[in-house]
Amino acid sequence: MNLTYIDLLVSGVLATIMFGVGLSINFDDLRQIYRSPKSFILGLFSQMILLPLIVFGIVSLTDLPPAIKVGFIILSACPGGTTSGFVTVLFRGNVALSVSLISVNSLITLITIPLLVNLGLTLFTGRHSPFELPLMETFLQIFFITLLPAMTGVFLRYFREKIAERIQKPVRTVMIILFAGVYGIIAFADESKGGSGITYADLWHILPYAVIINFAGFAAGMIMGIVGKAGLRTSWTIGVEVALQNTTLALLVAGTLIQSNEMVKPALVYALFSFWTALLYGVVVKKYNKAKLLGEFNQDKVHKKG
Repeated sequence: MNLTYIDLLVSGVLATIMFGVGLSINFDDLRQIYRSPKSFILGLFSQMILLPLIVFGIVSLTDLPPAIKVGFIILSACPGGTTSGFVTVLFRGNVALSVSLISVNSLITLITIPLLVNLGLTLFTGRHSPFELPLMETFLQIFFITLLPAMTGVFLRYFREKIAERIQKPVRTVMIILFAGVYGIIAFADESKGGSGITYADLWHILPYAVIINFAGFAAGMIMGIVGKAGLRTSWTIGVEVALQNTTLALLVAGTLIQSNEMVKPALVYALFSFWTALLYGVVVKKYNKAKLLGEFNQDKVHKKG
């Protein structure tokens, strides 16, 4: 995989953001997830099984070119990542659940991505393309960009809580600025330098279906949490985790492993807008909850014990 200077810059920014995510977690939060794993199981099921089923169903009903359909399947097979962690921190969702899901599904996808993508290739293009994710490269990418920075933040909070509390607010402000910069780079940089390279024709052809899938992800995650009586804060977090995909990993699979310029387009389009719809989702749910926009959730309206 040939990395551009922008790829390296974006990786550094994402690692910094995950450090900020880690600052919002304490070990008690993580222990609670594993003592009472219902919300974790709901989230993992929604990401790894429910969303791919929804995407298969939606793209099967469209007249999109086969390669674009497979591109959406690739996207659905790459759950979670830095974006979901950042949005969860921003709106004071269940950050420990978010990081736990990111950590576990990052490893599970080493198996599920080849299975789902080859199923998509077989159904929509009539061909099979056996491939394996580059195990070490993928693991190192996940480790250095997400897990290591997040755990550094967690340990800093555990061993130097006063320092963590002091820097948490300014770090959150910096995270917002950095994230805006990342999406500006993706949207406007030249393709040869790591930008999207999406044309207006591609954008308007793919965007409606990408938005439908995105909104379906928010709804499916929220409904799963409500049905499972996980509480509004956790249900909202599951919605974020289902709807926000790891577009970087999707680009690796479509562009580097399968080497299809067409299959990368759904991930590129998705990366351009999904962060902003996640912000809208947060605003709507916080307004319903009658909570401060960037403050803690009020008493749960879904499940009072949540």
